[in-house]
Amino acid sequence: MLVHPHYDPIAIKLGPLAVHWYGLMYLVAFVLFLLLGRFRIKRGKLSGWRVEEMDDLLFYGVLGVILGGRLGYVLFYKPEYYFSHPLDIFKVWEGGMAFHGGFLGVLIAMWLFGRKTQRGFWAITDFIAPLVPIGLAFGRLGNFINGELWGRVTTPQSWWAMGFPAARDADSALAATNPQWQEWFLQYGMLPRHPSQLYQAALEGLILFIILWLYSGKPRKPGQVSAVFLLGYGLFRFIAEFAREPDAFLGLLAANLSMGQWLSLPMILIGAILFWRSSKPT
Repeated sequence: MLVHPHYDPIAIKLGPLAVHWYGLMYLVAFVLFLLLGRFRIKRGKLSGWRVEEMDDLLFYGVLGVILGGRLGYVLFYKPEYYFSHPLDIFKVWEGGMAFHGGFLGVLIAMWLFGRKTQRGFWAITDFIAPLVPIGLAFGRLGNFINGELWGRVTTPQSWWAMGFPAARDADSALAATNPQWQEWFLQYGMLPRHPSQLYQAALEGLILFIILWLYSGKPRKPGQVSAVFLLGYGLFRFIAEFAREPDAFLGLLAANLSMGQWLSLPMILIGAILFWRSSKPT
């Protein structure tokens, strides 16, 4: 099996200033959002949008991602801990962001942007939907570089199997529950796992980006592009979660589904309803 290469978590260090890989991936995601948005506007197929508006749109989006992502993690994953330690909510440098929370934060931010600019909600979300997935791909690459959010145990003979040194403690605990895993742990010093971060980068990132970019290249009814994003992300995330190790403090929930899968089901349902309603003749 492959072994996850050890990367220094700090990508760039300039004196006392240290830029971590994950933060750098966020920066890349925001820059790509801006560049792709400007490109779509300059193509001339989006009437009523001005290049100058992208700066304001990005500002609202950044606030939505960061505030929503952090609060989503607090409320969806560790509410008991953070309600007992409220000051820790502000310790974002210790990690803890949730996509579904960031998604809700962006929706609220886009609603506020729409009120400011007098734009319809679907006009805004249909515009930004194709710009988001490529940023998600870089976010998952950041997870991979950090050696975090690793996948579930697979077989060491699989060509995709990868050992994560950062998961050794978790591997040791899991190995004690399964004789075969115990044998692998003694042989390799770690368990073979799916590199699920790369699966998610491909599914939720690259593939969804291609689908939305092509689909939005032609005129669509309001809400249809947003619906495809909801359906696509929800479905790809649901599938990828089968290869991703559930959070240790949560484990699998009802029906042996992870928190990520349960949070993705409403996205799939709402996306399907929205697509059906937006496709009806007016």
